[in-house]
Amino acid sequence: MKGLRLNRWFYLFWTTLLIGAGGALIAGLALQLVNGRINFKSTADFIIYPLILLGYGVLVSVYAQLGFFAYMILNYTGSGVFPRKVWRYIQLALALLALLELMFLRQALGKERAAAPDLILGLCLLVFAIIVSYWKVRSTNDTAFVPTFFFMTAISIVEIIGVLQIGVGSATVFIVVPLLLCNAYQILILHRVLSKPVLNPS
Repeated sequence: MKGLRLNRWFYLFWTTLLIGAGGALIAGLALQLVNGRINFKSTADFIIYPLILLGYGVLVSVYAQLGFFAYMILNYTGSGVFPRKVWRYIQLALALLALLELMFLRQALGKERAAAPDLILGLCLLVFAIIVSYWKVRSTNDTAFVPTFFFMTAISIVEIIGVLQIGVGSATVFIVVPLLLCNAYQILILHRVLSKPVLNPS
């Protein structure tokens, strides 16, 4: 967290808000096109619905930012307690355990829930995390892969665990899409935010 001054944090904050709002708008409109369950009775309804999506996306982005700062505190603490190489192995193990829990554990424990949605969500999350981690490595160095992969898997799963308990596919998509976009944006831009001023202090 060293180097995250107020102006840089503000830049990260409001740009993440935009990412969350845009992601929720895209996810909400896509679900509307697929499901077609909302009947707009007037022009006002047609205008208000996107505004509701944008507002919800802003709330999701704030939630994602809380998770991101919690991760940075966890990473800072873990790096101080464990040797750097050991901490990377711990993060990788926790990431894999979180993915396995998401995809298989609830079925193994006999939960009355279809296995396919959790498996598909876990695989999509895995692929997305690998892509983001590879992009982070290309932007920084090889040591960034494991922390990025851990954040995009384990932390993201912790953040979406509440909506998974609901068991509604549309609700899951509606929160997962903007949340993952916010998480990816934050972790990918962090080194740029820390390396140089993004707002002129004068």
